[in-house]
This record gives sequence, C-alpha cells and structure tokens, in this order.
Amino acid sequence: MIQEKQAKTLPGLPLLVLNIALTILAVWWLVAAIRGRQPGSVIAASLTLLIVLLGFAGFLLVNPNEARVLQLFGAYRGSERTDGLRWANPFFSKRSVSLRVRNFETGKLKVNDKSGNPIEIAAVVVWKVVDTAEAVFEVDNFEDYVHVQSEAALRNLATGYPYVAHEDENAITLSGHTAEISDKLKVEIQERLARAGVSVIEARISHLAYSPEIAAAMLQRQQASAVVAARQKIVEGAVGMVETALDMLSKKHVVNLDEERKATMVSNLLVVLCSDRHTQPVVNTGSLYS
Repeated sequence: MIQEKQAKTLPGLPLLVLNIALTILAVWWLVAAIRGRQPGSVIAASLTLLIVLLGFAGFLLVNPNEARVLQLFGAYRGSERTDGLRWANPFFSKRSVSLRVRNFETGKLKVNDKSGNPIEIAAVVVWKVVDTAEAVFEVDNFEDYVHVQSEAALRNLATGYPYVAHEDENAITLSGHTAEISDKLKVEIQERLARAGVSVIEARISHLAYSPEIAAAMLQRQQASAVVAARQKIVEGAVGMVETALDMLSKKHVVNLDEERKATMVSNLLVVLCSDRHTQPVVNTGSLYS
C-alpha cells in the first residue's frame, strides 16, 4: 500500500528571481556570441539558455487546501501540501488533489428493510481526502469510488434495520433512531473508504419513505396502531375514573349499591367515557331500583 510522504521541494520565489536573471544573462551571452561569430560560445550559450528555460518547468503553484502529487517517470516521489510557489525537479509530473471538505447526496435507493418492506432511502455524505497517495494510486478514481461505496454502504445498512418496529418497541429503527443510524452509516462508509485515503466527516439520512406501492397500506397500518394506542390510554383513564367514583360514593355514604347496581353503573360510565361520540343521557324519574 502506497502512503503519502513529503516531497522534496524548494521555495519558488527566490528561484524564480534567479531563473529570470540567468535567462537574461544567457540571452545576452548568446547574442554576444552570435555577433562575435564564436561557434563554441554560441553552442554553450544555447545549451545554458535551454537549461535555464527548462528550470521554469519545475515551478508549481499550490493553493490553500490543495496538494500536488509528484511522480518521476511513474514512480511516486511525494506530495507537496505547503501552499504558495514551490520548485521541484522539472521532470516531475504534478497532479493536483483537493483537500477541501466535500459533500454529495446519494440517489434515492429502493431497497427492502429488515422486515422485507420496500423503502426509498438516500443519504448525505461529507468527506475529505486525508492521504493523497492512497487517493491517487490505490483506487482508479477516488471520487467515483466514494460515491459507489457510499451507496453500497447505505443499501447494506437499510437491509439490516426495520423502517419501524411493530413488535419490539426497543429495536433500533431507521425512522425512530436517526442519531444511531447516522453513526452506524458513518462507520460503515469509513470502513469501505479507508484504503482510498478518504475520511468521512458526517453521514446522515436525507430521505426515508415507504415505496409508493405500499405507502398507502403502511399509512393505514400506522393510523390503526395510533388508534389502538389512543384507545388503550382512554380505557386506562376511564377505569381509573370509575374506580375513583365508586370509592368516593362508598366513603361519603352518598348511596349504597349492591353488586348488580355497581356493575350497571360501571358499564354506563365506561360507555360514556370510552365512546368516540357524545352519548345521550337518560334521566331516571322513578326510584333507584325501578
């Protein structure tokens, strides 16, 4: 595995001034040799001028948050991260690699969750290059590699968790545990991109929904679950209110009810309290036991 190392370069500005001065001197020498008709001096001045001009090919400009990967006839010679004007061997090939933070959003993937339900899911991934040698030499195109592997990691994660938990309320779900799912997605993407010299800064779900063909059915299921949960709370509250009413009537000796009348009263109170519509009262004008 090729890992990044510091390239051997020199400050560019002093060498630029020196190269310009040498170029002027070489040109003056060449002109003087031609005028003096000195073939040997003409050849020497021409070679000197050629070498000086070749030195200009060694200058490279490194922008902030950028690195230059240097190669000599295919061999890796190092990376230069120092911003500004630098000078290296003129025969080095120089490739620019951005070190800036980047982000992209995956396409909407259609996958089956752990329960087998088809869902649509997408994520936003924030990443940056941390090892330029691995990014350039370990994979063919590190940007495409990041995109493809991120989608593969997202697809794999989505199949490992249910969209919602219908049986086990404590289970980790895609819709109910956003922070945990994001952390697991980041770890899985990082494992896939480690050999490409890339660091994943953040990964979050940006889109999550049931597929259109089952969205209506799953919405009805969720509504039914919500209705059942609401009814359960209503019944629990109604039973508590009935129990309190009977206790207060008994303690304050307002009325003495036998077991049959208690059962009737409990039934009526539960109907009134648990009904989803307004009940119509019936006034008993006779005796209590009529």
